[in-house]
Amino acid sequence: MFINYPNNPTAAVAPEGFYREVVDFASEHNIVVVSDNAYSEIAYDRYRAPSFLETKGAREIGIEMHSLSKTYNMTGWRIGMAVGNADILAGLGRVKTNVDSGVFNAVQQAAITALSGSQECVRNACTIYQERRDVLIAGLRDLGFEVPSPKATFYVWLPVHDCMAFSAKLLNDAGIVATPGVGFGSSGEGYVRFAITRPVARIQEAIGRMRRLDL
Repeated sequence: MFINYPNNPTAAVAPEGFYREVVDFASEHNIVVVSDNAYSEIAYDRYRAPSFLETKGAREIGIEMHSLSKTYNMTGWRIGMAVGNADILAGLGRVKTNVDSGVFNAVQQAAITALSGSQECVRNACTIYQERRDVLIAGLRDLGFEVPSPKATFYVWLPVHDCMAFSAKLLNDAGIVATPGVGFGSSGEGYVRFAITRPVARIQEAIGRMRRLDL
């Protein structure tokens, strides 16, 4: 079973007690659990994303994966880690090793520096993302949209009537790129996704362009 919270693409977070249910279910049905926790450090409003492995019994049935891509802005510089149950990790090692390929040495050195150095850079990044989130949410609500404010990740999902038509209108009439939710699966219909990876000034400009549209 693969789980991913905080979630990409939805920005959902695991509710209290969720991991307890996962561990109990996996233990009962002899299921291996792989938790993708790449967004754990990108969180707002004092929210702390829990680790699956914090739950009693989790280390007996699962592993957790993490990447430096999101936490340390190393997107494209692929490096990460997996921790947890030793037997499951051994199986992962048999499926994929670094015999045929490896991580560029400079990326390894950058990862060591990121993990061993001050984590002020992570806190600063979260402050920047939170400001962008707040500006985008406020702007969308000012336009009349009811949009939830995510606690983690750098995605905002906006409920709309027709995600393909809405995305096309933004692109063709305002030069704004938003991802139609249906691109992530049928359950994404009725939503578009914005990424808060642009500066505040650009987000404000986008809101201004949307204000001139008949939405």
